[in-house]
Parts: sequence; structure tokens; C-alpha cells
Amino acid sequence: MSQDLRHGGLPAGADPAGTRPGAGHRPAGTPKTVGIVWGLLILNTLGSAGAKTIVPLPRSLIQVVTMGALAAAFTLALALNPRLRFRPGAFLFLLTLLLVPSVLSSLQLESGLGALFRCARLALFIGTLWLLSRWWDGSLTFVRSHIRMYFAVLGSVAAGLAVSPGAALPELYGGRLVGALWPLTPPQIGQYAAVIIGLTVLLVLGRRTDKASAAVVVVPSLVLLALTHTRTATLGLLVGLALAIGSLLLTSAAARRFFTWAVLCAAVAAVGFAPALRTWFLRGQSEEGLSSLTGRATVWDALLAAPRTAAEQLFGTGLGDKSFGGLPIDNSWLAVYHEQGWTGITLVAAVVLVLGGVALLRPPSLPRACAIFLISYCAIASYTEAGLGDASPYLLHLALAASLLAVPAPATATPPTTPMPPRRRVPRWAQDRR
Repeated sequence: MSQDLRHGGLPAGADPAGTRPGAGHRPAGTPKTVGIVWGLLILNTLGSAGAKTIVPLPRSLIQVVTMGALAAAFTLALALNPRLRFRPGAFLFLLTLLLVPSVLSSLQLESGLGALFRCARLALFIGTLWLLSRWWDGSLTFVRSHIRMYFAVLGSVAAGLAVSPGAALPELYGGRLVGALWPLTPPQIGQYAAVIIGLTVLLVLGRRTDKASAAVVVVPSLVLLALTHTRTATLGLLVGLALAIGSLLLTSAAARRFFTWAVLCAAVAAVGFAPALRTWFLRGQSEEGLSSLTGRATVWDALLAAPRTAAEQLFGTGLGDKSFGGLPIDNSWLAVYHEQGWTGITLVAAVVLVLGGVALLRPPSLPRACAIFLISYCAIASYTEAGLGDASPYLLHLALAASLLAVPAPATATPPTTPMPPRRRVPRWAQDRR
């Protein structure tokens, strides 16, 4: 895998989202340990609740593993950046401000002591991103780490499917693919598959990996995505890729060819496989169930109708498990409103708008296209998935976008040394004999 995704990212344009070069010289290169830190952050965001696994895993054990991964990530990042050299920018600044409504609302303990624990987790998560920001230079280093780690996660899903198809495709989830070795839900698996498919396709178009190596990632990921029957991930993949490839049409002949073939294939599929696609899209649900977004609208209406104090409207009720009345909220904006209030919504919206605005102002490049894909995917998924206001894969996707939009820090120029003139040798008879 490390040979498949070759090194050498294209630098982006000017300064992203307020990401200005910090004090100090530019690092000579990105240490390999940085990829390990990124992988640990991904492990932390896998979650501890999901489907039943083949070997029952206590939730407390899973939480120890995920929180231990976050602690290890912060420790390693601090060891790599002991002088605390950052790349301050709008993205990390807004995320840090998001801690304010989170802590203020969690101190009321309406969501229990777990709210304060989640605030500490979010603070450690953001702190690790600050430490890693030193290596945010617009290259594709973090993209490769992103793909490798999520491909490993999908590998565990495929292994669970091979070992126990019944546990991986349970009736409880309507026959949709779940994690049989690690508790992962169909939307999680669909998200991971869609993201690495989109990023890998863009790497192929940018000639940063060959087609055979990309097929090793894309083909099995597409199969897993289809088995999850995840409509949000599929729509996010298609729209995100369309926008990302569209940003390359003027500068990349490969992007133009791919876009033309994709449109033709989509037209053929729409005509020849319309009944099969409709069956897959409905997932056995009625038109009424689809219109209510699988019952999500009922929870959303109840959440919006619930009485709230002025403080709760402004700062929310504290970080929780993204549920209301025992049911999942499944909407990032309503989850942020419930837990962090209008202040949280303003900050999260500013994060998305700033990153999107900066990406649109950049000149065409492969890193810019990857950033557009990630931002658009998160924006689409935010309608039916929660996570933009807490430590989650969606914040990691946006952090990756911010790293792609960053410009390389200027290297410290070493002043040229002036050669010393040769020392003139004085004859012995001319030396002072006093």
C-alpha cells in the first residue's frame, strides 16, 4: 500500500482559511510517525456502539482502546513537536472556540458527568490537531494516511463478512453490512468506503498512483458500500466527486475524460438498470418511510418543539451521545443545536463556509480537488448524520481538507558564509622579534 500511493503532493495556492505559516522554519519533511498519530485519531473516532460482533466486546473495553488511542496520539504528537510550533488558522481557531459553548453547557450536568468527559476528549482531540498542524503544507501526506487507515478498517469488515456472513449481514439491520469484528454500523462503513473511493479516484486522475493499485482500494470498497445500502454515503460520493472533478476540468485532460465516461455510464445505468437501482435505493421501505427519512423527521420535530431556556438556546444542554428522547438525532445541525446551542451552530457553519470559500478561491490543483470533495461530502452527510460538533470522522475529514488548503511554510534560508581570505604568511626575517 505504501508503494501504491506514491509520495509527492502538489503545493496549493495562497494561504488557506487563515492558515498562515507559524513561527520557526519549515520542517525538512513529514516524519512517518505523523501518519501513526493520524491513524490513532481515526481509531479514536470509530466509536464504541454498533452491531453485535462475533466475539462479544465489552463496551468498556472498546472505550479504553479508543480513548487510549487518543491519549497515545496526543503524546506522540507532543513528542514530535516539543517546541509547540503551530500553523495558526481559522479552522483550528474556530474549533477551539467551539470548546467554549461545549464546556459552559456541560457544566450544568444536564447530560451527566459524561458531558465533561466528552469535553475533555474534544479538547485533547483539538490539541492533537494543533500539534499536527506544523506539517500541514498542502501536500498529500495526510491523504495517504487517511486512505490507508480507513482501508485497514474496511479490511476488518471484509474479514468479518468472510468469517461469519450471518453476523455481518444481520436481520436486525435489514440485511445491511455491519462490522462483525469491530462494532461498526452500516452508515459508518458506507462513509469510510465512500471517502477513500473518492480520494483514490482523485489520486488516479492526478497521476499520484497507478490504476492497478487504485483498483485494489476502489473495487472492494465499492462492494462494501453497495452492501451497506447507505444512501447518504452514495450521494455524498457522487456529488463530491462531481464537484471535485469539475474543479479540474480546465487543467486536466484525464479529469475531462473521466467526467465524460462517468456521465455516459450514469445515463446507461439510469436507463437499463432503473428498477434495480430503485429497489436498492428504497431498501425495502415504503414511499412514506422514505419521505420521513426512516423516522428521523419525527425525532427532529420533537427536538425542535421541546421547550428550552434562553441559556439552552444559546449554549445547548451539553455534549451527549447525539440522541434525543432515547433516539438518535442523525442530523449534525440539530445535534449541535441541542448540545451546543446557536453558538455552536454559528461556529460549525463558519468552519464549513470558511473552508469552502477558501477552496473556491484556490487555483485548480489536486489538493484543492481533494479538499472540495471532503468539504462537500461532509456538508451533504451533515443532513442525515451527526458529528460536526464533536470529535468524529467528519471533523477529521475537514481537518484533512484544511491541511490540503495550507501553503508550505517558507523554509529558513541559511545565510551564505563568506570565505575567509587566505592568511598571508609573513617571512621569518620580517617577524617581530621583540
